[in-house]
Amino acid sequence: MQSVHIVRESAIDHSPRVMMLEGMFDIPVAEKSRHEWDVALDLPDKWNIGVIVGPSGCGKTTIARELFKKSMADKWPWKKSASVIDSFPATMSLRDITALLSSVGFSSPPSWLKPFSVLSNGEQFRVHLARTLAEMKDLAVVDEFTSVVDRTVAKIGSAAIAKTVRKRGQKLIAVSCHYDILDWLEPDWVYEPAINRLARGSLWRRPKITLNIRHVDKTAWQLFRQHHYLSSNLLNSAACFCAFVENQPAAFCAISSFPHPIVPSWRIHRLVTLPDFQGVGIGNALMDFCAGLYANEKPVSICTSHPALMRSMSARKNWIMTSKPGHRGKQGGASIAPHDSSRGRITAGFRFRGKVLPEEYRKFGLDKSRCKNLASP
Repeated sequence: MQSVHIVRESAIDHSPRVMMLEGMFDIPVAEKSRHEWDVALDLPDKWNIGVIVGPSGCGKTTIARELFKKSMADKWPWKKSASVIDSFPATMSLRDITALLSSVGFSSPPSWLKPFSVLSNGEQFRVHLARTLAEMKDLAVVDEFTSVVDRTVAKIGSAAIAKTVRKRGQKLIAVSCHYDILDWLEPDWVYEPAINRLARGSLWRRPKITLNIRHVDKTAWQLFRQHHYLSSNLLNSAACFCAFVENQPAAFCAISSFPHPIVPSWRIHRLVTLPDFQGVGIGNALMDFCAGLYANEKPVSICTSHPALMRSMSARKNWIMTSKPGHRGKQGGASIAPHDSSRGRITAGFRFRGKVLPEEYRKFGLDKSRCKNLASP
């Protein structure tokens, strides 16, 4: 049980304007402005995520600083002209830094090279949270949580961050005026200072994300190309698909033919999830759906050098590793596709073994080279 009685007072300067205001609204004349809070938090024995939430002025920040003042995560210093990865603790390896960035939904290597100041609000939000988890390994209290990002970014980002906090076994307290993040954070407890109420237990569940998957023209790649970690090129022969969330484009997947002399197959040619939608599995869901479409004809494979994607696919049941991580062209490495530009990188190869979707294949009209829309279930 954490109990505290908080009193905050500030002197009132009785200027002519203040005296007029007191008279106009019949405000009692006082020498000081005074606010008091009696807070008693009986937190669970084991927890990872807590939320202090309520309207502006209800005392959220004051209470958080009083109870957890040593764990408040204020703004971190960022090197002005250096990439964001250079501002993380020197004790962290590059592999650990990129893994942490990817886990909170910031998995675009081109953006890792940028200074913090040029990132979008959504990217800065995720990078700040990643740095907070790296710097404060026991408990981190983040004030104004999601206040500077739009609500779609706030929800998707909250889900990605919550998953990371639990996986790392850390503790995070989000201080926010937004109630819409509760279901996405799935907190272990929520405290509302405005009504002095503490709720504990698994009372919140993350909503399902409904994707609308469309067979799109190659021009859709222009929206995604700058976020691809390897190349911005797209084969003219590639079939392109886009996943939409609430009518907003979220992820892109392109499939091309891989003319292997012995085992011809389809290859996942490009896979990109926009930064605002990273970290909750949208890209994986789109890739699985597209692979299920084309596995109706012949095998579907992917060769990737993205460390986060390699780790993710190694743990997934829908894909089997066919080439262990290694340098291209060397024994144990993945085979080189004619259109590949990752020669010399550490890559891994995977083959799809998930559900084949012949009915969806027909509905898309792929066997007749037609383009149709299909809303995923």
